[in-house]
Amino acid sequence: MVKIKMNKKKQDKTLEEGFKEFLRHCKVKNLSESTIKFYKSAYNYYFSQFLPKDTLIKTIDKTTIEEFILFMKDNYDLNNTSINSRLRGIRSIINYWIELGYLNKFKIDLLRTQEKIKEVYSDEQLEKLLVKPNIKKYSSVEYRSWVIVNYLLATGNRVKTLTEIKIKDLDFESGYINLRHTKNKKAQVIPLSNSLIKILKEYLDYREGEQEDYLFCTVYGKKISPETVKKSIARYNRNREVKITSIHAMRHTFAKKWILSGGDIFRLQKILGHSSIEMVKNYINMFKDDLKQDFNKFNPLEQMNKHSKTIKLK
Repeated sequence: MVKIKMNKKKQDKTLEEGFKEFLRHCKVKNLSESTIKFYKSAYNYYFSQFLPKDTLIKTIDKTTIEEFILFMKDNYDLNNTSINSRLRGIRSIINYWIELGYLNKFKIDLLRTQEKIKEVYSDEQLEKLLVKPNIKKYSSVEYRSWVIVNYLLATGNRVKTLTEIKIKDLDFESGYINLRHTKNKKAQVIPLSNSLIKILKEYLDYREGEQEDYLFCTVYGKKISPETVKKSIARYNRNREVKITSIHAMRHTFAKKWILSGGDIFRLQKILGHSSIEMVKNYINMFKDDLKQDFNKFNPLEQMNKHSKTIKLK
């Protein structure tokens, strides 16, 4: 393998200097605040606790990372999945330094983990959550939570995307919504179901507001934060005796129901905003047991054999 030649003028960069450059690079690339916060956490709370900030970047190699993994195992109560999360952050930083020629190229391997089954809502739980509250009897927060649950089940959107939607982004006439804020930074236009259009129209009659206002807001009409939405939905679910309180589980539920209903995986990829089809394939693997339900009922061979007691041999 041909080694990348390091620029001698760059070989004396310290971790602290290199990380500042990386953060500047993140801002230039217009990465989200949450992504930058993730990198800061991986570096400040873990990597910089393992190595002094004045450590020269050029001294880092594969052995360093292996020792870092052992350090996390020995000093933090982290499972392999959590360790991999920190490694992904550090890997992005180190790969940036490699591109700049601060150190020679090497590969950072993640730890093996057992695939975790994604949490989804059952039909029974969804039925409880979709019961419409009496607007006159319950608070506006309860009604807003009900609308949000319907919206999430109908779109599979992430909570951050939901909080960035403005009233002007809704096009009821054409049946579409414009998503300006997505995880991959690409604007999306996705369809609105007939049921959701009806719910949102009624909600806007109740909520009122101008075109520039955010669709889902606080009781004071201000922009609502993702954390507030999460807490609100968690409370809403518990009040309806639904143990699952995760908003992201609604996204998994959307994907599962889409797949089990025979929905096209490429359209699912577009709607969920995945840049790669691989994540959608993961959904299929996750729900393979569900796919087996009624398999014989729809299987072509089984259908043919219903018309004949035995298959005749020639």
